[in-house]
Amino acid sequence: MNGQSRRNEASRRLVLKASLGGLAVVVAGGAAGFELVSRAVLPGQAALDRLDGACSVTSPPLSFGPAGPEVSGTFYSAARGRVVGYAIGYPPGHRPGDELPLVVMLHGFGADHGNALVGLTPAQAVALRVPGAGQLPPMALVTVDGGGGYWNPHPGDDPLGMLVDELIPRCQRMGLGRPPRRIAAMGISMGGYGALLLAERQPSLIAAVAAISPAIWTSYDQARAANAGAYASAAAFAAGDVVTHAAALTGRPVRVASGHSDPFAPGVQALVRALPPGAVVDVAKGCHDGPFMSSREPPSLEFLASHIA
Repeated sequence: MNGQSRRNEASRRLVLKASLGGLAVVVAGGAAGFELVSRAVLPGQAALDRLDGACSVTSPPLSFGPAGPEVSGTFYSAARGRVVGYAIGYPPGHRPGDELPLVVMLHGFGADHGNALVGLTPAQAVALRVPGAGQLPPMALVTVDGGGGYWNPHPGDDPLGMLVDELIPRCQRMGLGRPPRRIAAMGISMGGYGALLLAERQPSLIAAVAAISPAIWTSYDQARAANAGAYASAAAFAAGDVVTHAAALTGRPVRVASGHSDPFAPGVQALVRALPPGAVVDVAKGCHDGPFMSSREPPSLEFLASHIA
């Protein structure tokens, strides 16, 4: 870019910034994106990125096989101290009772088991056809209510314990992820962080992990300023710091995707530097929003399927 072009670009961004003065911006892309606005994490910058094209992400149209059944229900979680909902999507040609590998899909902040994926149901997710590769290998996908506590233990609410001690054993009793079938973790935003945390804490249980736009802070003070309920204490943050404990992922397939204009980029960059060799890192144009997240769901599912199915 020559000097005149740089000056034109700078002038254009200044005009865009001026046009945003005092505007309350709602981030497109669901609850995961809305958190950034509601918590005042660079709201003006997020709007500027959208107007300036930094968030423009294109994706090929999705193709699906005939959707398998989807089963939903509830159970009382002693770990969370409440009733939680869940949903299980089965791949084409399969039904409840079949033994299959399992993907545990973790939702973002403000979401629940009903909208853990962006633009997909659990049954659609495992019915995806991958361009050039055809139908995903058969695997089931489960979503569950994890609350807003960033999937780490809080006094009286332990969503991580719910996953390990209640949800996954329940699925295994149904034939899903029961050895020798394997289990993978996947998540978006807060759930992307949670998927990494689950994989780090449970190396013998989680065989592969994919995190899309993971919400990762680099310090407890930073996390507390953005979301006071994310961690119960500084000690809880240290125990759940997926960057510090990234070496625990050694020897397992890891995929991380994030946008260049994602406000969590500093945390993701720190994670990428700490990841073991061989991790797949997809950092590209995009923001912390629905278009970027939905564009990364198919390759993340394909990645997990290639390692557990």
